[in-house]
Amino acid sequence: MLTRNGIVSRVPLPYLLFRFCRRLVTLGAAGGTLAVLTLAASSLWVQDGAAGRVYDEASVPQAPVALVLGAQVYDDGRPSPFLAARLDIAWRLYEAGKVRAILVSGDHSRWAYDEPGAMQVYLVARGVPASQVVLDYAGFDTYDSCSRARRIFGVDRAIVVTQSYHVKRAITLCRNLGINAVGVGDDTVRIYTTPWRNSVIRERGAVVKAAFDVLSHRDPVFLGPHEPGVDTAVS
Repeated sequence: MLTRNGIVSRVPLPYLLFRFCRRLVTLGAAGGTLAVLTLAASSLWVQDGAAGRVYDEASVPQAPVALVLGAQVYDDGRPSPFLAARLDIAWRLYEAGKVRAILVSGDHSRWAYDEPGAMQVYLVARGVPASQVVLDYAGFDTYDSCSRARRIFGVDRAIVVTQSYHVKRAITLCRNLGINAVGVGDDTVRIYTTPWRNSVIRERGAVVKAAFDVLSHRDPVFLGPHEPGVDTAVS
């Protein structure tokens, strides 16, 4: 209600609606600006963290371990093309003497779904000794894989292997979690245009999550005692 000269009058409904809508627009604009700034800052952080650390297979410097990040495995146990491309890179790095061990990190949260197991089978079938393939069953996302590689498996230097749209975020996370990381990114699966495009779009939000994960210093979903598999494989 408005008061003028001691007379009380009702505020017109259209005026109230106008004020409410104007406030919504103002809040929406502020929220949108904040979202854009957060995305931009997170993307710059990832770019800076990986600057000068992305290589092709031929030029990547040696490291004790290749860290292969998990991706979809089909119901019959076959790695999806995205995961197979990552594993092929790790296999070639091992054959070239660039790494001495391969740490495969993925999701095994359900008994019937086993990314690391499928990754090991794929690598062993191509001639990598089973003793040189170390399995991390609790790599539920990139942050967890990098954190567990350092805290559980004792990795302090590694070549991270994934797709090219993902590799900079993975390198940056590993470095912030105590691993001197470089990376090799795969581009061969660009031929799968729709899943590639969808993954690139999802990556925009993933960089923001990565920044918040590092800022929060959260623990991975599962921790535990030191596992000596990598130490044994590289010794």
